[in-house]
Amino acid sequence: MYQGCNLPTLIPQNGVNTMQVADVDGVRLQGLLFDAGTVNSAALLTVGTAGSTVSHASNPISVQDVFFRIGGDIAGQATASLVVNANDTIVDDIWAWRADHGNSGTVGWTTNTADNGLTVNGNNVEATGLFVEHYQKTEVAWNGQNGKIIFFQNEMPYDPPNQAAWMNGSSNGYPAIAVASNVTSFGGWGLGSYCYFNVNPAVSSANAFQSPNTAGVAWHDLLTVSLGNVGTITNVVNTTGAVTPSNTTPSNVVSYP
Repeated sequence: MYQGCNLPTLIPQNGVNTMQVADVDGVRLQGLLFDAGTVNSAALLTVGTAGSTVSHASNPISVQDVFFRIGGDIAGQATASLVVNANDTIVDDIWAWRADHGNSGTVGWTTNTADNGLTVNGNNVEATGLFVEHYQKTEVAWNGQNGKIIFFQNEMPYDPPNQAAWMNGSSNGYPAIAVASNVTSFGGWGLGSYCYFNVNPAVSSANAFQSPNTAGVAWHDLLTVSLGNVGTITNVVNTTGAVTPSNTTPSNVVSYP
């Protein structure tokens, strides 16, 4: 199904996964909008095969100028938006958005449900210009080795009704990016996350960024902020960095560890 202005829009029907890309060299996806259907899909776009060891280093796969919307137009639902299983994939200019506003009846904590904006299982994946907002669990889950993120923007979900509804085990809330505990090489540069918990300002997230504390995993130029001092993020990365201040003065971590 196509709609919108000059941007092909794919809407899954009956809860199917909208698109599965084979684990082959040189695939190029560009200029698409994936709009979640009203029956939950496990994923909107999956690139490659889970557990693949195939190298695409000589002819990488790329996903560029591709956008994801969960709700806003219709009451869409999808567990994950983009799943990258393929090694050596380039992800450029991606906006994955669980809608915080839109048509009446299309937005709400139990209406436009979505866990993750991006899950990376492949190795040597690079993301540049990554925008992921309002997902209800870990917004970017990075499980592959030797990954890179260059420029990341995130807003945590507006609408947890209370802290009990938004818990990651015993931790308050979910991070914007979580690098898996078994990852030994990862780099992130220029990453920001902010909160605006307007449904319940008492809600807090334990941290914006989470990773193993190892020399091969390095973060550079991180910041968090609370818009209008509506809710808090306790730490920037793991247990480092101050609680989010209000409005325009961010809490910064220049490098970690």
